[in-house]
Amino acid sequence: MPKKRVLITGAGTGIGKDTAKHLVGRGHSVIAAVHHADQVAPLQTDLGPSAKVIKLDITIPEDRLQIAELGVDVLINNAAQSESGSLAEIKIDRVRRLFEVNVFSALELSQIAIRSMIERGGGTVIFISSITGRIPEPFLMPYSMSKFAISAAAAGLREEMKTLDKGIHVSVVEPGPYSTGFNQRLSNSRFEWMEKEGSLFSPKQIAAMKSDTDRKLSWLEVGTTDTIVKKITAAAEASKPRLRYVAPWTFALLVRVLRILGV
Repeated sequence: MPKKRVLITGAGTGIGKDTAKHLVGRGHSVIAAVHHADQVAPLQTDLGPSAKVIKLDITIPEDRLQIAELGVDVLINNAAQSESGSLAEIKIDRVRRLFEVNVFSALELSQIAIRSMIERGGGTVIFISSITGRIPEPFLMPYSMSKFAISAAAAGLREEMKTLDKGIHVSVVEPGPYSTGFNQRLSNSRFEWMEKEGSLFSPKQIAAMKSDTDRKLSWLEVGTTDTIVKKITAAAEASKPRLRYVAPWTFALLVRVLRILGV
């Protein structure tokens, strides 16, 4: 298996961090990008001397330009923010900011990477989306919409790169609910403003949402990220990666069933 130079954004926690560790363990040259400078040293200690940890805020143009000089074979667009709540009342600035991070900045970073990869003879761009980018979830729609957008972008960009014929491959990975703390932050983001700033929904309805969310997550969340990390690794290592990778398998099956049923 050829060893590759892989840059993964949002590598400070969760799936990003676990993927970085796994890729290091498989002998790849990993560049782990984190949002804040104070995350660099702790992650460097965790990953060891064979990895390189950098501060890269994907929303800052100067930070994004770093990728042009890094000579990466694989870009894994993992960095993302969470935002949830009712579309009937969420402040559009919140949604705009979410798309700036989850969609626009990831695409801008990918454009820089693609130009560099073309000069080097090819490469792979991977977008980490979400199963909520295939299955709309009420009250999580700001985040879900951003992931619908990134899944669609990956599919379209993949076909464009085929036409370009410069050896650039594009894939999208769609994780289901893993127990990393992200799902809780995503869900709780709606309550932060719905309770404090006022809402169309009553306190009783909001309390019911909290209870329902806690119950769903306790039932659905997968305790280890191993299955999704293996999917991301498979996409990164493949000479011709597939368009879409989904884990856990139960959610991949669920999406197919829902499509057959026309849901």
